[in-house]
Amino acid sequence: MLQIGDTYSEVFSYTQDQVISFAELSGDKNPLHLDAEYAATTMFKKPIIHGILGASILSKILGMYFPGEGTIYLKQEIDFKRPMYVDCKYEAQLTVLEINKDRHTAIIETKIVDKESGKVNVLGNAHIMHKEKI
Repeated sequence: MLQIGDTYSEVFSYTQDQVISFAELSGDKNPLHLDAEYAATTMFKKPIIHGILGASILSKILGMYFPGEGTIYLKQEIDFKRPMYVDCKYEAQLTVLEINKDRHTAIIETKIVDKESGKVNVLGNAHIMHKEKI
């Protein structure tokens, strides 16, 4: 059972091969994600990860671990604060903010932090439903 204040965290990174696979799957082949020469001419200086790919770790965590299988993702509020790069370590940090036991719903703060700098890359709230674990 989830409780207000419960937390979960997971360290992760993405490879360039995963970025390429996501570009193929999503159709978003923006050279900012795929072409180092092009990206070098931008403010980022090197390719960045698709924002939604970076945040997709949240779906994995909610659906598999916290609260886990049976979770229904109802809504995600998300702010992309900083770019994410391949082969960098990030930590997804989730904290339960609100619970409605009658409706089996919860609001969970979702944050992705750069492990090296400690700066927040992604910040938002997930609204979820779970038949049994809330």
